This record gives sequence, structure tokens and C-alpha cells, in this order.
Amino acid sequence: MYVGAHVSASGGVANAPANAAAIGATAFALFVKNQRQWSAPPLGKEQVEAFKLSCEKHGFGPRQILPHDTYLINLGAPDGENLKKSRAAFLDEMARCRLLGLEMLNFHPGSHRGLISPEACLDLVASSVNAALEKSSGVTAVIENTAGQGGSVGRTFEELAYLIEKIEDKSRVGVCLDTCHLFAAGYDLRQPEAYEATMADFGRTVGFSYLRAMHLNDCKSAFGSRVDRHQNLGKGTIGLEAFRMIASDQRLKSIPLILETPEPELWPDEIAMLRDFEAGKQKRQPGKRP
Repeated sequence: MYVGAHVSASGGVANAPANAAAIGATAFALFVKNQRQWSAPPLGKEQVEAFKLSCEKHGFGPRQILPHDTYLINLGAPDGENLKKSRAAFLDEMARCRLLGLEMLNFHPGSHRGLISPEACLDLVASSVNAALEKSSGVTAVIENTAGQGGSVGRTFEELAYLIEKIEDKSRVGVCLDTCHLFAAGYDLRQPEAYEATMADFGRTVGFSYLRAMHLNDCKSAFGSRVDRHQNLGKGTIGLEAFRMIASDQRLKSIPLILETPEPELWPDEIAMLRDFEAGKQKRQPGKRP
């Protein structure tokens, strides 16, 4: 099982693999540029080589690494100027991933912000991805499901399937399922029957052949609330049973499972707990005394 967290790349992208190894991770996510700025200086040759050497040193291959694009990007933006900036920034991040030897770029599909219809927004997202794929190579666009907050599209499996259908190069599109977003969107994971029903629905509607990664987060908000609030594993409204089932699900063995939980100091314990779940062992909730 490839499991890790979204680690810091502060001081340079080459620091991310070492930060992941320090918490016992066998996968990690990172930002390949400042996530709160539209542009950044180009990656230098020394930075690129240092990142690749660090990945090799710590045993991380491209399929274990899930870069995330900047939060500013909205590939379904209803206003032309923001859409233009988002498309340029997304293409730049695809190029950065390619330079670093990475094969995926995870992104939130976009938001209509109440100004256009959800379908029109989805069409803009698909058009944006098609344009980026046409002008790039080697990197798969990985769509993250959303909780549906703030006019975000990609909440339902049907919307994810719609996007995939509209994207021309099916070999370079995939999906990342976020457990917090799933639960807040109305997909239950808490009990075995509910978990299997949700996963079977995904398999029928989207298909496991498109599943490239998962974000493992408990949820602070209520089931079906459409409110995106991450919580550490076992401390939220989903509970530990869902993560036990994920860790033992054979369909998820070859993809990165990435923690985005809000207490980084618990990441080593959460990773160890998930490994115990994978091995069929019981383990207490991280951060609690036995």
C-alpha cells in the first residue's frame, strides 16, 4: 500500500521527498509552486536534479507522487479573464510536473460561482483540460471529486463521468477520490454495506480504471452537508471503520493514498495505523492514550 501525506516543499521541491520519508510515507503529495500565487520563477536545472535524486534516495517513483495544482486555478471559471489565467497556470504546472519526472497533476475541477449552469461549467473544465493535454505530454490530469461547496462541480460520480466523456485523450485523465468530499457530498462510507455500495457506484459510473489516487481525510461536517472541512482520522463524522476498509481494499493497492488531515504531527501515527489496518491488526486512534 502506498500511503503518505501532502508534505511541505518549503525551501524547494527537493525537500518534499525527505519530508515524506521522515514520517514513514511510501507516497506523498506536494505543490510544485507556491499554491497562493499565479506565477513563479521557472524550475532551475539544479532544483530538478535535486528533486529527482531525493526521490531516488528515498524510494519514491512517479506513481507514488501526486502533485496538486494551485488553489487559485478554476478551469470552469465563468469570467473570461480568470479562465484565461487559470488555463495558463494549469499548463505551466503540467510543464513543471513533466520537468520533475512526475506523471500526474491533481486538480479541483472548478466552480460556476452561481453565474453559469453546472453543465456549462463542466464543459469549460473539459475544454480547459483538453487544451492543456494538447499542449503538453506525459502528465495525466487527475480530477478530484468535490464536496459541492461554493458552486464546485465534480460532486457526483455522474459529473466526474461527464468530464471524462468530454475529455478527448482518455489515456491522460484520471480521478482522485477524497473521502471527506465524498462523505460531505452524500456518499456514505461508515459501514461495510455503505462503503461497498459507494465503491460499487463509482465502479459502475466512472470505473476503477480511472482511479489514480485517494485523499484520506475524516470530516468535520455532517453527512451530505456539502461543507468541505477535513479532520484527522477517527476524530470526525466518518470514523475509523471507513479507513480500515480502505486500507484492506485490494482495488486500492497500487495507487497513492494521501493524508490531508489538519494535524501534521499525527501523520506518522496515522500512516502506521493504516499499515496495521492493511495487515489486519487493530490499532488505537492516533493522538489518544491506550
